[in-house]
Amino acid sequence: MALEHITVLDLTHMLSGPYGTMLLADLGARTIKVEPPVSGEGTRRLLEHDPDYSRDGMGAYFLTLNRNKESVCVDLKSEAGREVFFDLVRRADVVYDNFSVGVTARLGIDHESLARINPRIVTCSVTGFGQTGPHTQRPAFDQVVQAMGGGMSITGTPESGPTRSGIPIGDLGGGIFGSMGVLAALLERDRTGLGQHVDVSMLDVQISMLNYMATMYFMSGDVPQGIGNGHFVHVPYNSYPTSDGHIIIACIGDPFFERFVECIDLPALCKTEYLQQPARFAARAEIDAIVSEAMRAHSTAYWLERLNAARIPCGPVNSFAQALQDPQVLARDMVVEVPLPDGESLRMPGNPIKLSSAEPRIYGRPPQLGEQTAAVLGDWLSYPENKIEQLRAAGAIA
Repeated sequence: MALEHITVLDLTHMLSGPYGTMLLADLGARTIKVEPPVSGEGTRRLLEHDPDYSRDGMGAYFLTLNRNKESVCVDLKSEAGREVFFDLVRRADVVYDNFSVGVTARLGIDHESLARINPRIVTCSVTGFGQTGPHTQRPAFDQVVQAMGGGMSITGTPESGPTRSGIPIGDLGGGIFGSMGVLAALLERDRTGLGQHVDVSMLDVQISMLNYMATMYFMSGDVPQGIGNGHFVHVPYNSYPTSDGHIIIACIGDPFFERFVECIDLPALCKTEYLQQPARFAARAEIDAIVSEAMRAHSTAYWLERLNAARIPCGPVNSFAQALQDPQVLARDMVVEVPLPDGESLRMPGNPIKLSSAEPRIYGRPPQLGEQTAAVLGDWLSYPENKIEQLRAAGAIA
């Protein structure tokens, strides 16, 4: 695996941090989850007793985000526990957290402190607003940064009002960019021999993902509004109801529109002026109404067959059940089996990064609380058994 030579100490909790370290673990990094004794990381408790969404006392959050990881229980609030953590840092490559700003400094495990122990250490903190600026101390969760980042204002319609993304892109985006920053820092370490700190703000990520639309705003001064599933340039580009569901049609540019009209044979769209985008955009409500009426006459499968044959960009609006059974998704190993402690297995999404030289990934089960404490301290740090017992008796580890 590409990252099998890298060891990550995972101090993360909830979603944004654990998702970033999950991606690194999926790519082969040895990922040691450092959890507080007794309760463990917060998502261990989330849904743990839900009859539908838990297995072996672990909820869906924890089961998914902590595959391929090990668990070591260390009390970072105790002096003895911190000394154990420092020993781990001496051998590790990355320390990854999503604590609130200031927590690592108060614990004495911020980058400056850890770099004195291991100058090669790369640290990463994913926070709501980053380590600098006037709002560093404000708490933030997914929907807060979705709202503040502007994306919610263009999701939905003027009638429906702002709408958050159905998936938590605030949290997930923070995790993705955190892992990306870690990889960049590791590459620079190969050149300089020194680690550094990676500071990722979830709000920054949302602003970055505005991308060309933000540039358009700066160019024109026009504030975009929500347009539902339509597009602010291309027509027809929308979701349309069929007799048994919905279909997406995306005619980007004049040539696709010409092929689309030939494919569905709608005389009402055969206007000379519609061959040019500006006229289509001016008549987008009329065109969408015509296309919607035509689509309702047949099933999604019927239209997909015709449109795909004409190479018109299109796709069904899939439910979770449909998306997770899609032949393309399955062929790309995007549904994987992850073992559980009881010997059963659980299906969950795979890793989207496919490396040509990597062996097929065999996913490891999520760890029980503190399951690898003795093994990591004994085998990796060479602690004698009596020292491990003393630390356990003092409550520094569990």
